[in-house]
This record gives sequence, structure tokens and C-alpha cells, in this order.
Amino acid sequence: MKTHSALTAASLALALAFGPPAQGAKKKRADPAAEAQLRPLIEKHLTIAHELTAGLLAWDAGDYALAAAHFEALLALKDLPDDVAAAIKPLAADARKKGGGKPVADQTGTPEPATPAPDEPEIEATPKPKGPVLVTVSGSVTGGGAGGPGGAVVTLHRSNGSTPRPTPLSNKPLIQRDKKFLPHVLAVPVGSRVSFRNQDDIFHNVFSISPAHAFDTGLKRAGDSETLAFDKPGVVELLCNIHASMNAWLVVVDTPWYAVADGAGAFRIKKVPAGDYDVEVWHENASQPARSKLTIGEESAALSLSVGGDKRTNPFPPDKYGKPRQQQLGY
Repeated sequence: MKTHSALTAASLALALAFGPPAQGAKKKRADPAAEAQLRPLIEKHLTIAHELTAGLLAWDAGDYALAAAHFEALLALKDLPDDVAAAIKPLAADARKKGGGKPVADQTGTPEPATPAPDEPEIEATPKPKGPVLVTVSGSVTGGGAGGPGGAVVTLHRSNGSTPRPTPLSNKPLIQRDKKFLPHVLAVPVGSRVSFRNQDDIFHNVFSISPAHAFDTGLKRAGDSETLAFDKPGVVELLCNIHASMNAWLVVVDTPWYAVADGAGAFRIKKVPAGDYDVEVWHENASQPARSKLTIGEESAALSLSVGGDKRTNPFPPDKYGKPRQQQLGY
């Protein structure tokens, strides 16, 4: 800031001009009468240099409230040179804005009336635009066949505009324990990293041959884990190549507005902006997702959704090579 640099140089010059003599310099007494006449002038300029230097140092240190106090004290001096006042006023206003609080004049109860300069007309502050109204969408899912609605994944996508990309999760755990995947259904935003951890005392070999994301972690002993990134939205069926009875579902979504229904079918999606949405409900026992439309106003919305249960369970889940096998295989 050029003004800042110029003021710093000026304050140093004032301090050197009117400060104490350098060490080793010979002291020569001025004429007492002349010194008496000069003393008020010297004290005034020293005060200006002090307040200005202290204010600039506080500004550089990021203590804007202290900088504002020094600048305002400087402006309160009687007979302050016009050029100094003109340079200090915008600095004082900016420092007070950054540091908060009331001006020194307001605190002492003797504020000077604010008179805008002729070439600096007052400008009304532009009101800040209000942010979008965010509501909670909650409700329940019914259906799902014999297994019930638990594990249904509810997603919302904007009907009249692009849906924002969700924030990925890092190292979201999906564990193997008691020869089961926990949780049985996991929904994550696209780009998330999922950590597959073996918490059993036996070996597991997690894999998937789903088109959305085929992978094979290989044989993992107790305590081993492997983390994978899922960069494509879709449904990924998880299986174990050792234990044919083990399966789970990883649903990778491309929206920030999603939820997995609990065992009773209840769900809640927070921070949804008002607008029109396409609603989709996926369930492992439904051959097709259920779809509907939703208009969200400025108040929380409650939904009653239904999903099918017509999909038959595969009695011969495949191994990692795609070959069918009986569920009782494994140990």
C-alpha cells in the first residue's frame, strides 16, 4: 500500500527529527525563550509520530482494533495538519471495520459529527443476498418384500438444474465380522474411499463383479484391510470368495442428498434447498428403483415412499470368476 509506506516513512522522519539526540552527540542548550515556544510544537509532532507509528505497527501485526484506536486518537488531535488527516481517515475507518468495536470518539461520548467530503458522497450499503432456504426431508419407505424396507437408499436429484457434486468420504469402513458385512447396505458419495477391514479370526476375500466397479481384494487374514476408491456412481454387490453366504451392497451416489433407511424404513435427508426434485428409491429386493417427483418449499417435507420386493435372491451366488456356487459352501 503506497499510503501505508509513505506514512511509515513520515512517522520515522518525525521521530528522528524530534526525538532524543543520538548517543554521543554533544548536548547544546537552546535559548530558554525559544525552547519554550518550540516545546508545544515538538510535543505535537512527537505525538503525531507516536500515534501514527503505533497504529501502523498494530496494523502490520493484524491487531486492527488497536490500530483503529491509535488512528482515531491521532484524528482527535487539535490542529492536525490537513494532509495527515486526509491520509489517516480512510486507514482509521478500514481498521475499525476490520477490528470491530466503537470508535474512540463514541466511547468517550464526544463524537464528532460525520460529514462526508464533497468528493466522497455517502454510499448506502448493499444488503447481503439471502442464502438458499435449506430444509430437512424425512419420511418412511414401505415394501421391500420379505426382508422389509430397511436398507432402502433414497436419493434426490434436481429436476430443473444440475445437482452439485457431493463431497467424497475418506476411509469409510465396511467391515467383515462374524462372517457378515457390516453394514449390509452402505451408501457413499462418488469419489469416496472405502476401507474393507477383516475383523474375523478367519480369512476373507472380498470381491465384486458388478459393472459399476469390479474388484478383488485378494485373501485377507485377521486384522488386514484394503482401501479402494469408487469413482463411478452405481450399485456394487459385495461378496466373499471363501464364504458364499456373505453378501452386501455398496451404493455409490452422485448427489449430496441421500439417506439409507433404517430397519423400520425411516430416513432423513438434511440441508436440502427448496425446489423441484426427482426422487429415487433403491432396494436390494426390488428389480427396479421406485421413482417419483417432489417439490420442496420453505418448510420441512415429509414423504411416504414405496419400493418393490419382486427380485428373487440368487440361490447360486457367483465366485470371483463368475462361476455359480452353492451358498452353503465355505466354512
